[in-house]
Amino acid sequence: MKRLIECVPNFSEGRDAAKIDALVAAMQSVEGVYILDRESDADHNRCVVTLAGEPEPVAEAALRGIGKALELIDLTKHSGAHPRLGATDVIPFIPVDGVTIDECVTLAKKVGHEIWQRYHIPVYFYEAAATRPERANLESVRKGQFEGVREEVLKNPDRAPDIGEPRLHPTAGAVIVGARKFLIAYNINLDTPDVDIAKKIAKSIRFSNGGLRYVKAMGVDLRARHVAQVSINMTDYEQTPLHRVFEMVRSEAARYGASIIGSEIVGLIPKRAIEMTAEFYLQFENFSPAQVFENRLAAALSGAPPDSGSGKLAAIARPFLNAVAEPTATPGGGSVSALAGALAASLAQMVAGLSRKKKSQAAYADQLDRAITDMRSAAAELADAIDRDAESYNAVLAAFKLPKDSPEDASRREEAIQQATRGAAEVPMAVARKSLELFERLGQLEAISSASMLSDLRVARLMAAAGARGALANVAINLDSITDASFVAAMRTQSQDIESRLTASTVRA
Repeated sequence: MKRLIECVPNFSEGRDAAKIDALVAAMQSVEGVYILDRESDADHNRCVVTLAGEPEPVAEAALRGIGKALELIDLTKHSGAHPRLGATDVIPFIPVDGVTIDECVTLAKKVGHEIWQRYHIPVYFYEAAATRPERANLESVRKGQFEGVREEVLKNPDRAPDIGEPRLHPTAGAVIVGARKFLIAYNINLDTPDVDIAKKIAKSIRFSNGGLRYVKAMGVDLRARHVAQVSINMTDYEQTPLHRVFEMVRSEAARYGASIIGSEIVGLIPKRAIEMTAEFYLQFENFSPAQVFENRLAAALSGAPPDSGSGKLAAIARPFLNAVAEPTATPGGGSVSALAGALAASLAQMVAGLSRKKKSQAAYADQLDRAITDMRSAAAELADAIDRDAESYNAVLAAFKLPKDSPEDASRREEAIQQATRGAAEVPMAVARKSLELFERLGQLEAISSASMLSDLRVARLMAAAGARGALANVAINLDSITDASFVAAMRTQSQDIESRLTASTVRA
């Protein structure tokens, strides 16, 4: 299976088309890398390029882009509405398929060291790759921008880069490298040139000021268009969807006598985000993404079974059942546990969705909306774990097949076995934690759901508990083979906590 990631380099150049073309050409020169999109903005003086492909080629493409930006962009002569710390300002790596966020963190660290080795540009790590909690947020790393950080880093050790000397590159500044989930860059333009209004709206909606979770925002002056803009980064569109952000900006703008004249996506957006927005505004009943023509066509072309709307439910389940029944090590108990959790979340999503339509539950509409989003996200995460569990155990089997003819070979083999076995314990532990979280949430959902679906909800709870306990059994069997005592002790402590919470919640129920 191909391992795919996305990378979205942000360069501090949005006005010179020739320079932007050169940046793209440098990255496009790496075989196996796809340039999916390029966006530039003269007011922001910034361009954003979307790369995709397997991890190593994408990393090399990003590095070549950084090298070209070093040649072409001088921050001492740069100005624009968007904050920036470097000529190449931000390099995030995003898992797409067959790659975990932890693997993207490892890749980010590797790229960070390579940036310093090749170009002598210092590096800061952010989001999941952050080495210090206060640097998880991009805004914190970039506070003061190039000019401010350039001075402060010389006298304040807390602002020193994570990689490189405690000073910025004289013209290229620093590169901020990280790993994160898919981010939607979303701008909303107002019918006023008053940037103070945009800044007040941004302050009210961003999470750091008590606004919407997974939302970052700032007010920007688009002088060329004589309008103010609320520039937004949405870091988890399933938890806080597009339409919720749009409606809150519209409401806040009205307080200041302003209105929205348009909005735009910078870069790319997942199809699911658009589907969720359409479902909200059009108030579709019993909507499924499988009703989208392109989704159904893609499934047909890939040989996937028909949607449940066809009535052939057994045909959907049978391929997985057959795979489990095969006399092979994978898929096994870990994948089945992940499936149990995913089924629990999907069943709960159905309960919340049907309850949301009943007049008797109207008082709980907002809570049920949030539950639908949360359950959808949990189901997707646990479904992904079905493959990840199988892959993690296959890695263990592969490690055991390594040569052991010499002492060096034997040492490398043992190290690979230990590393793979740790991974085979970490994946089911993540399933157990998510299934426990789901189990506890379902108990809360019972109080606001329609009484006619109580049995469905209780089945979902039983499945969530089975998913958690099954995953813990897989953790335990792998821990027996791990020699790192501190790792084993930490995992056993987590297992005991999960089991205790499951038992306590079951007793209360």
